Amino acid sequence: MQFSRSRSRSRWAAVLGSAVLLVACGGGGDDAPAPEETRPHDARTFPLDEAALAFEALPGTTTNRFHGVLGGAGYRIEVPENWNGRLVMYAHGYRGTDVPLTVSNPSIRAHLIANGYAWAASSYSKNYYDVRAGVEDTNALALAFSRITGLAEPTRRYIIGHSLGGHVTGAAIEEETFRTANNKVRYHGAVPMCGVMGDTELFDYFSAYQTAAQYFAGVPRYPTTHWADINALVRSRLFTTFSNTVITPTADGEKLKGVVMNLTGGNRPIFEQGFANAGLQQVVWGTFGGDGTINGILTGSVLDTRNVVLQIDSDPALSTEETQLNDNLLRVTPVADANRLRRDGLRWIPKVNGEFRIPVVSIHTLGDMYVPFSMQQIYKRRADANGSGDWLVQRAVRAPSHCDFTIAEQVAAFDDMVTWEQTGVKPAGDDVLTPATVADAAYGCAHTDNTVGPFDGSTTGFVRGLMPACPTP
Repeated sequence: MQFSRSRSRSRWAAVLGSAVLLVACGGGGDDAPAPEETRPHDARTFPLDEAALAFEALPGTTTNRFHGVLGGAGYRIEVPENWNGRLVMYAHGYRGTDVPLTVSNPSIRAHLIANGYAWAASSYSKNYYDVRAGVEDTNALALAFSRITGLAEPTRRYIIGHSLGGHVTGAAIEEETFRTANNKVRYHGAVPMCGVMGDTELFDYFSAYQTAAQYFAGVPRYPTTHWADINALVRSRLFTTFSNTVITPTADGEKLKGVVMNLTGGNRPIFEQGFANAGLQQVVWGTFGGDGTINGILTGSVLDTRNVVLQIDSDPALSTEETQLNDNLLRVTPVADANRLRRDGLRWIPKVNGEFRIPVVSIHTLGDMYVPFSMQQIYKRRADANGSGDWLVQRAVRAPSHCDFTIAEQVAAFDDMVTWEQTGVKPAGDDVLTPATVADAAYGCAHTDNTVGPFDGSTTGFVRGLMPACPTP
């Protein structure tokens, strides 16, 4: 009873806080609220080929399929003949900045159809890193499911997603989102995969990586937004080879490697293979030099490395060299309230505060340098701080790239989430916060499944075969 009263007070506090914010921004009294400021992203439009939205049933299946446009976003919906009354919303990953809107089928589509689940997926109405559009358009489609299909309202709504779609998934189940979204949906369970679970802290990581690289290359104070001027110099001083296929650090590059290890989750299996993933490192380094507006999603910089403590090795005590590094590192300061609450819906980059009360099973690869494993550590700390830790199960997967799960690993996470939601039996997960546990040679073995099936990528089995084998018990 005390817990219920406390929740009630917190909700009234949120309502009153929103009212105060509205008045402060010109929303009280008889005056109309002042319009929100504009940003470059508001004027962007993206082509949508409606003919490309049509899709075929999987071989050997009989389904009802729907496609069309809703609120400027393309969509697909698929319902099996033996529909179990449950709907799975799928949120796709980052599309880039200059490509048309497209819909992705969920990677576990075959499993969903075979087990009676309907699924729906939106293209979102905008590309770029627009998680706000991802949440709103996914929710709008979930709410329109019965109207589009002519079927009954789903008995359960689940949400799953990859990468940016993992951010969409995590944000969609947040209490702040339910309070502020224009399209409000209560989901019953979620599976964010390789997700940006630290929201804007992902961009802080890119900034810290860049400023550390500049420090070790001898240009620590060069303006970060002028990265193009020094990119070649920094690479030449930190790597003897930095191509799309090979990355070979110099002595100073090895120090940077140690810093990146700690920025991305600490000492752990598969970090070495992840850091050596030259193709993905090229993508990460391609993020350097931004002005912090995330390509115009914001009007001011959200980057903040003021409190980042960089370490070269696994010793938690700072060495003299590490103290010098942190004392002389260029610090990046954000614009105040660059990602503030808004009067017209969600924040421009929705938060993943870790405030939810539904089963969540989150999976992440250990070698990911693009959306690093540290995102899961941030998510766990936030969930614990907000009393949601018991609703979160996290799993580490021994793979060296971004989102390179097997279908079997994704199916297991989804099925275990649903079983938890239906029966109350919480599935097993991994401790992501204890350094000694994460550093153990067997870490990630419990939930890594190298079984390759017909819907896995052509290189999945080959890459998994290159990873260190799990120790024999």
